[in-house]
Amino acid sequence: MKNLKQASLKVAKTEERKEINTSFDLAETIAKFLDTKKAKKITLIDITGKTIISDYFVIAGANSSTQVKSLMDNLEEYLSKNYSIEPLHRDVDPQWAAIDYGTVIVHILKNEARDFYQLERLWNDGDNIKVMEDIE
Repeated sequence: MKNLKQASLKVAKTEERKEINTSFDLAETIAKFLDTKKAKKITLIDITGKTIISDYFVIAGANSSTQVKSLMDNLEEYLSKNYSIEPLHRDVDPQWAAIDYGTVIVHILKNEARDFYQLERLWNDGDNIKVMEDIE
């Protein structure tokens, strides 16, 4: 019975819709959604003013290639159905998916690829990095 209650709470948490007005709102919505889908080590990086390509990166880990694809597909469906937000571009590989939402770029990587590429280290500039626990 406890598992059923927890599952119901997860669904309710996913269905709560926050209005998206800024790129941070979008990045936070993406991070929270990926958390409900069991993504690992979700990190939000503020790259505003550091590059012209985007304002935020959301980086999430996955245990398998199947989970990389599933997280990507679920995220795209969620943003499309609930917010009418479609990706501008997506680049998919069995180890990594990059989804471009303009002001936010989402990277979903298999854990091994994430350890290898260490994207967080490339953009480590002090307080611009927030892990999922800091967002909640």
